[in-house]
Amino acid sequence: MTSKLTYMGTIGLAAFSCVAAAPAFAAAGTTAGTQIINTATVNYQVGGIAQGSQNASNTIMVDRRVELLVEEDGTTTTEVSPGQTNAVTTFRLTNKTNEILDFALTASQISGIAAAHGGTDSFDVTNVRIYRDNPAGAGVGTYDASDTLVAYADEVGIDASIRLFVVADIPAGLGTNAVAGVRLTATAAEGGTAGSPGALVTQTAGANTAGKDTVFADAAGVTDAARDGSHSDDDDYTVKTATLTVTKSSRVVSDLVNGTSNPKMIPGAVIEYCIAVANATGGVAATSVAITDSVPTQLTFVPSTIKLNGTVTGTTCDFNGTAGGSYAAPVVSGTLPTINPGQTLTLVFQATVN
Repeated sequence: MTSKLTYMGTIGLAAFSCVAAAPAFAAAGTTAGTQIINTATVNYQVGGIAQGSQNASNTIMVDRRVELLVEEDGTTTTEVSPGQTNAVTTFRLTNKTNEILDFALTASQISGIAAAHGGTDSFDVTNVRIYRDNPAGAGVGTYDASDTLVAYADEVGIDASIRLFVVADIPAGLGTNAVAGVRLTATAAEGGTAGSPGALVTQTAGANTAGKDTVFADAAGVTDAARDGSHSDDDDYTVKTATLTVTKSSRVVSDLVNGTSNPKMIPGAVIEYCIAVANATGGVAATSVAITDSVPTQLTFVPSTIKLNGTVTGTTCDFNGTAGGSYAAPVVSGTLPTINPGQTLTLVFQATVN
């Protein structure tokens, strides 16, 4: 027993490791495909005499853990106007895989279900496209002419996050609070060659192999399942518009017989017209509201009587305002610069009965 203990005490065991490629110790972990070579060296003596070293090596390959994250870049809906082109929703795609990957991209529309920021999807946008933000462009983080139209995200680095814009056109004729939901889905693909899309990644079935295996580790997105190599998230467009209601009223100001005391609409009477434009609450301001009104042939326009930006009390025109507008026979014209939500403004003018 003593001799065994002595021999064991003289055995020196040293272990060290080296790698064929330098590992990347990022959040995603060591880069997939890295070979980790571990060599053990045993030095020993026999009868107090050093003997030759004995070495044993083992090589393992780091497998690929595929994980990605698609998320809306922001927390609010994108407010749009009816007929607007190039309306933008913004997403971020993060490659949490321990390898550079491509990602196939799909922008789709939800239909008739709850939208990401409230309300229910009620219309479809048109001309849907995906752009990749140019990090070297003048408008980093904002959709601009330097961004690239893409169908896939090329060569996304380990732990890298890129911004993607889903850009679409909004149909005309929509009312305030109409909602269109859009969904961005990314699916992992082989990195391949820069400038060309890689084939979709597949998960390794069965037992661990000596080669680079693939394990899906992605969480479930809004529609895709966990561990399927894809991830998705929703954003939406919400219409905000001005909803205008126009009413027209008139009153007799005076006549040639009664003056201003209970005047009647007889030839020579002065008539005052009021065109009231109301903007409903809950929307946005209407701007450059241009009003035209043709004076009937039975009437003669009274010069310098046009007033703009008058008010309404209840539903009754106040027949007030400030001088403005123009007259080019037979048309009275005037522009109300801004009508805010919940506000009513008027154009007023006078004419005499022929």
